[in-house]
Amino acid sequence: MWRDNGTPTDSYYLVRPECTDVPKTKFKIKAGKTLSVRKWQAAFSPEGQLDIGRTLGRIYRGGIHPDIRAEVWEFLLGCYDPGSTCDERDQIRQRRRSMYSVLKEECKQMFQVVGSGRFITAPIITEDGDPIQDPIVLLETNTDNGVASVSPENGNAKKYKSLSGNSMVKEEDKRIIQWKLTLHQIGLDVVRTDRTLVFYEKQENLSKLWDILSVYAWFDRDIGYCQGMSDLCSPMIMLFEDEADAFWCFERLMRKMRANFRCTERSVGVETQLSSLAAVIQVIDPKLHQHLETLGGGDYLFAFRMLMVLFRREFSFGDSLYLWEMMWALEYDPELFSVYEDPDSVAEKAEGSKGKAKSSKQFGKYEREYIKSGARSADAPLPISVFLVASVLKERSPKLLSEARGLDDVVKILNDITGNLDARKACIGAMKLHKKYLKKKTLLAKNGGVA
Repeated sequence: MWRDNGTPTDSYYLVRPECTDVPKTKFKIKAGKTLSVRKWQAAFSPEGQLDIGRTLGRIYRGGIHPDIRAEVWEFLLGCYDPGSTCDERDQIRQRRRSMYSVLKEECKQMFQVVGSGRFITAPIITEDGDPIQDPIVLLETNTDNGVASVSPENGNAKKYKSLSGNSMVKEEDKRIIQWKLTLHQIGLDVVRTDRTLVFYEKQENLSKLWDILSVYAWFDRDIGYCQGMSDLCSPMIMLFEDEADAFWCFERLMRKMRANFRCTERSVGVETQLSSLAAVIQVIDPKLHQHLETLGGGDYLFAFRMLMVLFRREFSFGDSLYLWEMMWALEYDPELFSVYEDPDSVAEKAEGSKGKAKSSKQFGKYEREYIKSGARSADAPLPISVFLVASVLKERSPKLLSEARGLDDVVKILNDITGNLDARKACIGAMKLHKKYLKKKTLLAKNGGVA
């Protein structure tokens, strides 16, 4: 239902009454600016093909009405090609739901807590594949409701039954061992994710988040599960009624983000973006960059969290969603999704696509700037999140230069932004810095690296 002009959206994402220190959502639904149900529906042809160009600018200017947020996100994240018809999307949706059902059943066969409405927070297996049978594990993994009331503290832990025996047998398959090793960490992260929201007071919602992340950890053979993914997945649980739809929307977001989570013995994937951030600051604010280097912060690790979970800690829940959709609208590129291969090599390229050339109007404003500058043809565009962090640092540059005498001071100054940032202004600042960066970079290249 459309709400009055200027109505904040906190009512859609209720905060538990005892959590009084949670930042209030600044995002307000504004008639004429926010993408409404009516404007969204008007952007489709009778066959269901979407004129994406009609929506991107409006999303950037005023965000998306919460009533249609889930549906719009599916397009912004590339779940569906705008050129697909309603019938094609229905077929794709049903096929994906079937795929998710198969994946979830695979996981359930390996560990029956998956899909049981419960989740675990204690390790169930050793790195050698041996089952762990302490009372907490027995309590959490038991799915027999008749036995679930037995307390391990009263000495009756031995009464707990195994899960059809599959959790009490030594596991030999290395991939299964690795997957099972992540399950309790997922559970620990789940109970810490968005715990201020009324939505997660329900066990079924916590369990759904755990199920999706557990299935994704099995699905993505290369990355698996890493801390921070629960922050990215949580909004999907709230937006989508169907668990499979939430999973695939999260999977599409991970396509954009998964490089951040790629770990080796020497580095974490997000360090690539941190290096890009350092390069941007060095160009647009060399004094600040030099100051940070002097303080030992030239690696920009203090910005790790902002990039890893897309500002989920710096904004209220509602504002973080608003920020995300503005970012995705700005950097929307209809071509990226058609060339990506799924992590497990299951090709799903260009589903529902007509294969037509994309006009510039179908690209987000951020992407159009790259195309216009000519930089996009030479290098993959930096994600707009890098410029969002850069705009935060640039705005606080005077304070950082005058007050930061060590990295602790840098962290403290940046922590003060929590709840005080405006998502819309942050995006505007990022766009301005992006344009400035492209111009300065071009000038430096012409002058042989000399400003």
